[in-house]
Amino acid sequence: MNREEQWLLPEGVEEILPERAAVIEGLRRRLLDLYTRWGYELVFPPLIEFLESLLNGAGRDLERETFKLTDQLTGRMMGVRADITPQVARIDAHSLRRQGPSRLCYCSTALRTRIGLPGTSRIPYQVGVELFGHAGVDSDAEVISLMLATLAEAGARGVTLDLGHVGIYRELVRSAGLNDADEAALSDIYLRKARTELDAFMEERTLPAPLAAALSALPWLAGEGALEKARALLAPASTAALDELAQVAELAGRISASHPDVRVHIDLGELRGYHYHTGCLFAAYLDGASEPLAKGGRYDHIGEVFGRARPATGFSADLKLLADCQGAPVRAAGILAPAGADAALLAEIARLRAAGERVVQALPGADNDPAELRCDRELVFADQRWQLHSLSF
Repeated sequence: MNREEQWLLPEGVEEILPERAAVIEGLRRRLLDLYTRWGYELVFPPLIEFLESLLNGAGRDLERETFKLTDQLTGRMMGVRADITPQVARIDAHSLRRQGPSRLCYCSTALRTRIGLPGTSRIPYQVGVELFGHAGVDSDAEVISLMLATLAEAGARGVTLDLGHVGIYRELVRSAGLNDADEAALSDIYLRKARTELDAFMEERTLPAPLAAALSALPWLAGEGALEKARALLAPASTAALDELAQVAELAGRISASHPDVRVHIDLGELRGYHYHTGCLFAAYLDGASEPLAKGGRYDHIGEVFGRARPATGFSADLKLLADCQGAPVRAAGILAPAGADAALLAEIARLRAAGERVVQALPGADNDPAELRCDRELVFADQRWQLHSLSF
């Protein structure tokens, strides 16, 4: 390995330099304060766990994303978390074991084996909330509203909320009586929105006409008028699917009323996270973006493997991407104090720091450049007292 290669980072791994780190950390503190005001309690799930625990239940969908290693103490396989949500579900089901609703939040790093899109990170700084113990539109609406408040705190503008419901697809598949192989093939076709393959799939199976029509149309039931078209298709096909559609309509109405600046886009054929989620799906996009800035949904069975299948809904986002919504970093304000151990000087430095000021004391013999130290003022002794003077550079 040559000298240049010693400084290379793996693809999808980045280091955060001071100015951007300050922006990210400032946003982290504001978001955790926001979640506290909404009644969410902070938890710190472990970075690594035994593999069977980490990948239990819905976590199995993350197996290919999970780095695996051998525990030198026990010889058992361990994994580095690729997603924090399953860990929080275990905390609710196994550690807290509350009877009523439980609101939890988190903010920490995860690690993934693969890169999603080119240029994206394999180490997301995941921030999110989870609400356990309530099944219904009210808890979904609360989580969506808090997600939108998160984006507003980050400075995101021009937000579109994509809203769907995997339960509609599940009910249609159940009514059609498809076996596991057929259902897997159909969900793959839906994810790729392969119209020709879907037509061929439906032609090879004998289904009641209303059910076939609903399954054939579902991937493209999106945008304006989607709810009305879906009602007409689902009414003769599946009463249960029609009930799930009513939840989408109610959620869309609530969010439109409470957040008139957010565009609500209905997409009933979206199956992202199908095996993970059980009900409402939602994602927030910025204008012109192809990938969501934040996403979430309902996942009512995730705690079942831990002995408590509590209803659950939540969202997550990459804090680093949220911080990028704030534009260029603002130069930090700071005070450059002279070197020395004079008692009056040290007392003034201590007073300023206690008042919340950022004070950097110069080091003797060093190049104490105010610009590099990000200081916009200096502490000088004049007229028998320590005073602050502005700096320009």
